[in-house]
Amino acid sequence: MDIAKIEKFLNCSGIIFVSYVGMLSQELISNMTEALEKETVKNNVSMSTSVNIFTIFVELSQNILNYSKSKNEHIKELEPKGLVLVGYDKEDDSYYVVSTNVIDRIDKDNISPKLTEIKSMNRDEIKKTYRELRKSGRDSHGKGAGIGFYEISKRCDNIDFKFTPINDNKFQFIFQSNITNKQKIGE
Repeated sequence: MDIAKIEKFLNCSGIIFVSYVGMLSQELISNMTEALEKETVKNNVSMSTSVNIFTIFVELSQNILNYSKSKNEHIKELEPKGLVLVGYDKEDDSYYVVSTNVIDRIDKDNISPKLTEIKSMNRDEIKKTYRELRKSGRDSHGKGAGIGFYEISKRCDNIDFKFTPINDNKFQFIFQSNITNKQKIGE
């Protein structure tokens, strides 16, 4: 494996941070967030943009922790496994956070309508629904594909998602959020 080629590919692709690919834990998410914070400081990202990136990164990592249906063939059981990456689009001066993991049909059927609804809403509608969900306690941050996607959507400019069938009951879930860069530090 040629690390220099991998680094060159990541740099050319605008990817500034790739999280661990493999089994995920709360402690690992915390450590990755610290590394991401250092990366945003190094890249002179504004505080407001950094906070949005961190929040989205943590929410997507939590989704992988809660919904991933990847099977570890060595131990014959499910483990939370996925990928979260942060990239920068120079042309748009924006950041993106992408996650991917395997989910089952039940979770896909719960998540898809909510994401479709969120995608059809404007920012004010997203914020209003988010506040209503927080007040009501419905779709809390617990497992249920609810308020977390509203949290992400109120912090970014747009979202996109895709479910690719793996078999009758498993899907590759890809989610992307795009965040316009706010004024950089020192400008």
